[in-house]
Amino acid sequence: MQSGFKLDSALSRGLLDLFIKVGLIAALVVFSFQVFQPFLELMLWSLILAVTLYPLQRRLKASLAIKDGWIATLIVVSALLVLLVPIYLLVVSIGDSLDDLVAVLKSGAWRLPAPPAAVADWPLIGPRLHEVWLAASGDLTTAMHRLLPHLKGTGRVLLGAAASAGAAFLLFIAAVIIAGIIMAFGEKGQRSAERIASRVSGPERGPRIVELCTATIRAVAQGVIGIAFIQMLLIGVGFVVEGVPGAGILAIAVLLLGIVQLPATLITVPVIAYVFSTDGFVLPTIVFAVYTFVAGLADNVLKPLLLGRGVDVPMPVVLIGALGGMVVKGVIGLFIGPVILAVAYNLFWQWIDEQAPAPDPDAGKSD
Repeated sequence: MQSGFKLDSALSRGLLDLFIKVGLIAALVVFSFQVFQPFLELMLWSLILAVTLYPLQRRLKASLAIKDGWIATLIVVSALLVLLVPIYLLVVSIGDSLDDLVAVLKSGAWRLPAPPAAVADWPLIGPRLHEVWLAASGDLTTAMHRLLPHLKGTGRVLLGAAASAGAAFLLFIAAVIIAGIIMAFGEKGQRSAERIASRVSGPERGPRIVELCTATIRAVAQGVIGIAFIQMLLIGVGFVVEGVPGAGILAIAVLLLGIVQLPATLITVPVIAYVFSTDGFVLPTIVFAVYTFVAGLADNVLKPLLLGRGVDVPMPVVLIGALGGMVVKGVIGLFIGPVILAVAYNLFWQWIDEQAPAPDPDAGKSD
């Protein structure tokens, strides 16, 4: 009886010690996550960029024969220069468009044309839209004063979107710099990743998981985000040279369409029609139309070259990742979402395919 009591007491003390240890570990993990959470998106961005650009670093190291730190610095400076050019064009384009709009409104030279009679026959919104349009065509200033209270909410949304885009850009700049630091210690980072994966999944599956994650990140980053960025540069340069109004905004729209896997022709074809309607069918506009249309189809050539090198990532996964990431994390989630979801998708199917072998019914039988 006494020995049973001692056994129960020892078991209770053991369980109590176990609960205390688990509670302390859980508290440490929760506190550590709360401290690290403000930097989570930044570090995810940095890791994605570092994994994507590391093959370039290795090629430059083999050809230039200089230290990893100098090569990483060269890549970071070049990436920042490539980023600042479209951002500068975007800011200049927005500033010019706003200046032109304000000048036109102040001069009073622009008049809104009267609405077609068929607008009133549109279902639901037709009569009200026809009324507002007709009032604006007669006296635009009075109509704007009437609509101003209703436009405040839209203005707040637009300002919030602009602030989110600006914060995402600053976050991306910081991620590029941190990615350069990670690439400078790329070999040590790869060994650390393999050690962590081996500790979690075993020494056999750990290196394969690291290889799969690395290949997936590079495939999605190069084949989705990279292609969209290249296409934005190609089309944006054409818009700026031709002097298309709002060229920077249209280029950003091309980038967003490329990430969500929609064709850039949704932007390029209306712009080409606009240029033909304003400048006519002359040689410069024809050259612009051909160049812009071909640049809008460049993803059909680049995707087989950059996407899916040994990694099968269905386009619906990329689309869901982009849209879901944008809903959860805003503009920054639009870029991180496809990469994270693609990695999870491939890890899931690797887990499905690596089933334990079925037991051999004849293994226990002897001759």
